[in-house]
Amino acid sequence: MMTTTSEPKDSPALTQATDLCRDNLGPPTMAELDRGLDGFLTRIASKKARQRRFVRWSLAGVAVALCTLVALQVTSVFRKRWSAREAPLAYRIDGGSVLEGGYLRESGHAGMNVVFNEGSRLTLTPGTRSRLRVVDRDCAHVAIERGRGSFQVAHKSNRRWLVDVGPFLVTVTGTVFTVSWDPLSEELDLRLREGSVVVSGPVSAGEIALRAGQRLVANLARVQTVITEETPEQANSEPPSAHPAPAVTPPGLQPSATGPSPAPVASTVAKLAGDHQWSRKLAHGQWDRIIEDAKRIGVEATLSEASSEDIFALANAARYRQRLDLARYALLTERRRFPESPRALEAIYLLGRVEESREAGTAQAIAWYNEYLTRAPTGTLVGEALGRKMTLTDKLEGPARARALAEEYLRRFPKGNYAGSARELLAP
Repeated sequence: MMTTTSEPKDSPALTQATDLCRDNLGPPTMAELDRGLDGFLTRIASKKARQRRFVRWSLAGVAVALCTLVALQVTSVFRKRWSAREAPLAYRIDGGSVLEGGYLRESGHAGMNVVFNEGSRLTLTPGTRSRLRVVDRDCAHVAIERGRGSFQVAHKSNRRWLVDVGPFLVTVTGTVFTVSWDPLSEELDLRLREGSVVVSGPVSAGEIALRAGQRLVANLARVQTVITEETPEQANSEPPSAHPAPAVTPPGLQPSATGPSPAPVASTVAKLAGDHQWSRKLAHGQWDRIIEDAKRIGVEATLSEASSEDIFALANAARYRQRLDLARYALLTERRRFPESPRALEAIYLLGRVEESREAGTAQAIAWYNEYLTRAPTGTLVGEALGRKMTLTDKLEGPARARALAEEYLRRFPKGNYAGSARELLAP
């Protein structure tokens, strides 16, 4: 069987349309051919340009990536070699020694100096309790638990310098500054001579940045933070001693032994001492004004009429000015007039501090601390009372009698302000 393939037949209509177009359209002119050729060449050139730009950007990206990789490798090698060349941070101690846990022990009564091999220096005043928390290749971390220290941090140091001062943290750059902490009054005092520091702690909201010539005083008890500007002479002078010599109490402030002073009317007492005006003056350091108010009114009349808060403010103002007789009298009045108030318990502890400032008052101070520990076994000042009792017992009766108190202190307050003293007593 044979299969035949038939050719498609032309459509008469299509043939007529083709003839009609051929008859009406003439051949293209040279101008039309040139325009067509130009358009074709333009499209080809544009495509090649896009291809060249893509190649150039690709090569540039590869070059940047290679340079970055090389730079990272070089930096890594440089850092490793620099770290290998940089000597570990070391130090020597003049006037003392270091105990287990980094505690610095004073060997005499002239304070201590800690001298670091990269040029930094720490000077501690006599009686300051301090420790070296961390000293390594990257960081120096020092703690001052009580007393005052002066720092000279070398500008060339590449290490981090951190200073714990009570509950505060001072982050240091190349700097010269003096800082102190009093655990009794809960006060930080920092004087910045050169450079800059950042202070963080429980009083400030966030961090406080200080520059050269500024002084920061932060008091936890009064919830107060004060920054002042100092002249170069003030910044370079030493801060006043934390324990100034007792001042002579003016006769007009001594409580009368024969009878009360002429008592003004109660309204005068209320006007000068009422509404916690003395508490506000105490918070602003106006101690002399409080004492002068009491002198003008009359000490006994004041103490018989004033509120618990104002009597306590007067007692503290007298303590700060070393008017020990007036401070003792006010604290005893606080206990007598307001025996159930929280201030009465604090007065017991502060009576111990007042007695410590008196000659031959050590035994009486221990007695006051014993009373506080008995009456307020979970009070806020238990750690301070036990620590003071321990140190005074060591002073009065010797280390053999104080070691039991040291063991008790470390058991209850292993990181307390007197932990260093307790460890010294227990050291072989």
